[in-house]
Amino acid sequence: MALFHKQLVETDFLAPWYDGLAEAEIFGHNEAMKSRIYYCALLLIAAACSAPPPPTAPAPAPKAPPPVSAAPVTPVVQQPTGSWLDWDIAPGVWVYRQDSRGSIALFGEAGRDALVTLRCDTARRQLYLARADESGRNPGSFTVRSHAMMKNYSAAATGATPPYVAIALAPNDNLLDAIAFTRGRIAIEAAGQQHIAIPIWSEVPRVIDDCR
Repeated sequence: MALFHKQLVETDFLAPWYDGLAEAEIFGHNEAMKSRIYYCALLLIAAACSAPPPPTAPAPAPKAPPPVSAAPVTPVVQQPTGSWLDWDIAPGVWVYRQDSRGSIALFGEAGRDALVTLRCDTARRQLYLARADESGRNPGSFTVRSHAMMKNYSAAATGATPPYVAIALAPNDNLLDAIAFTRGRIAIEAAGQQHIAIPIWSEVPRVIDDCR
């Protein structure tokens, strides 16, 4: 205790208290008074050393996860079942027209865009069989069925509005004769598209003859 008292006095921490004690001795105060003063000083030192730490900042709230975008759902196309010869015929009629490019036969319902077209481009001497692109995704190929044969062709978007996809046929392609002389119907199949059966009327061979 004497050593601790000496260190406190030498560091000037208890200098005011020490001076007070000297005065107390001068005025005749006893040792009990000095003990009480030392005790009070020690309490102050202990209180200063045990001060509570500053409050910690609250943890930041967790960030909300980014929204998850739903993957686009590709509609499932319900295809006709059984032989194509037994499929329901698509509703509509054929219409023949001539224009600056040559001639065209259009099949579909009145008041609606054509479902299938057959065009003769006289300048290019090329025929184009096209169908409406209902899905908006180019299927890449067509399969055309007649009673006499079945053939597959590469298809391309026409760039028209509404969208169509078409195959190019040379005037001497034997599929054209198979279409013209089929027994009442043909079928057009394309990936991602509704397979359809359509009737063949006189407008179709008329357009074929325009390119020959």
